[in-house]
Amino acid sequence: MPIQVLPSALAAQIAAGEVVERPASVVKELLENSLDAGASQITVELRSGGLELVRITDDGSGIPASEVELAFQRHATSKLQTTEQLGAIATLGFRGEALPSIAAVSRLTIISRTHHDNTGYRLELDRGHKLRDGAQGSPPGTSVTVEDLFGNVPARRKFLRSASAEASRVHELVAHYTLAYPAIRFQLVVDERSSLSSPGNGRPAEALLAVYGAEVAAGMLEVRGEDTEAGYQVAGFASAPSLHRANRSYMTFFVNRRWVQNRLLAFAVEEAYHDLLPERRYPVAVLNLTLPYDQVDVNCHPSKREVRFHQERRVYAALQRAVRAALVAQTPVPLAGRSAFAAGRQSQAVPAAASDSFWSRAGNGPGEVPPAPLSQRGDRGDFPPPPGAAGPRQDLPALKVVGQVKQTYIVAEGPQGLYLVDQHAAHERVLFDQLRRRADQVLSQSASPPMEGLLEPVVVELTPQQAELMRASGDRLRGYGFQVESFGEGSYLLRALPSVMGGKDPAQSLKDVLDLAALDGAMTAQEDALAASIACHSAIRAGKTLSESEMRALLEQLEATDNPHTCPHGRPTMIHLTEYQMEREFRRR
Repeated sequence: MPIQVLPSALAAQIAAGEVVERPASVVKELLENSLDAGASQITVELRSGGLELVRITDDGSGIPASEVELAFQRHATSKLQTTEQLGAIATLGFRGEALPSIAAVSRLTIISRTHHDNTGYRLELDRGHKLRDGAQGSPPGTSVTVEDLFGNVPARRKFLRSASAEASRVHELVAHYTLAYPAIRFQLVVDERSSLSSPGNGRPAEALLAVYGAEVAAGMLEVRGEDTEAGYQVAGFASAPSLHRANRSYMTFFVNRRWVQNRLLAFAVEEAYHDLLPERRYPVAVLNLTLPYDQVDVNCHPSKREVRFHQERRVYAALQRAVRAALVAQTPVPLAGRSAFAAGRQSQAVPAAASDSFWSRAGNGPGEVPPAPLSQRGDRGDFPPPPGAAGPRQDLPALKVVGQVKQTYIVAEGPQGLYLVDQHAAHERVLFDQLRRRADQVLSQSASPPMEGLLEPVVVELTPQQAELMRASGDRLRGYGFQVESFGEGSYLLRALPSVMGGKDPAQSLKDVLDLAALDGAMTAQEDALAASIACHSAIRAGKTLSESEMRALLEQLEATDNPHTCPHGRPTMIHLTEYQMEREFRRR
């Protein structure tokens, strides 16, 4: 095939693919334009998750009529003029690619009026081609309407998710900028229903309340810090150690009020909470770093989601110190006898014998005899294959319990040496297989799953992402033992939990399972992700002392699983130190 210049329409679609991935990408670019225009009110409207319609309306500075059409030419921008400015970018948008890229894959209408003009100007485009333009009466500011997104790029459209899933991504985006700009009044309207509204009164705590609700807002601590020599400032909120979540998605970072994704910042916050949170729990944080513009590169990613710092170690240290100082100074002393989970529990308390029993968490009642190993039962074929499993099953050798190390690892002796078993990972595998088998039986035979009913139903407020997963996997959740009913927009009524989760805070347990499942990209099926999340949330933790009989029973149950060598997430359940390795270490060979 000879070298040739691409047709302009095809080149425009390719360029659009770098900027516009989904409806949330459109909202991001247009919303950032509104912020750069100095808007004090921004309204985002969606229909059908943004595929049918996205509309962003603001009261910003507007665009002069003579410049509206120019704004849709590639590389046209009012935010950048010289090469030197690239080293210290002070605006959210600057590339001059957003409007032409969006217009190339949609029908677009823009109406804009400056505060000095008496009338506005309207321009209509279809896949980048002008249809009509002219004067239009309008209030000061800009309104951009995007319709039939990706109508001319079906390959891109077919990879999008459901309307509710796409809407939840937009909700996440608007929520983040609500937190970054508390002085701006944001409104998100999805299918003519209000999904998010902020007061826009300049009070960060009230923006936090609008996004996360009263429970989370009440558990947040104010963070303030600075590195005066470098010109760094840190401001925002971080949760008290009693408030934590199952994954890192509740940590939000802004750099000069630009929402960014950066592992360095996440590591700094996690280090600040060192020794303050339970294993595999993460804080809620909303933090803005103000840096000199020439100390951060915002031009390293096509959609500006990632940034690079000139002095990474210094940024890390400033953030870590600020969060740690807030925790040391403000963390309240917990009430005696109340853990973070127990504080909000509304169901009947679990008897001490049951809550302390290993077997209540493994699916057996207190004092019941644990199930016999597979070699004595013959029901191996009832277990579904775990995700990623391949090849014949490798049985465990007969293991003799020797003891427990650091209340985390079971030491066992086998015919081929010494085995260290991670008690949490092993119990995860046991619970995962039990849950999958029981759920399949429930779905196929209409049987009742093992569950723990609550004396009083609990109202659970879910994020849009959690609610989307709830809607998509309601049947499977019921198969595992959750009894949940819709209770209004974003609210659900929880009546029962899987029996393996007995003794947990009901509302937080449901949220944790949904959060873990949403982020578990390694699972091959949704039901696997849900079962793995329930198992992880319910399994015994590191730091729990086990009796010899409990350790022996856990090893027997692990031997009964289809894949005793890894947990559902792929981590090893055990490591093997062979007799030969031990002899070499002691120089017997």
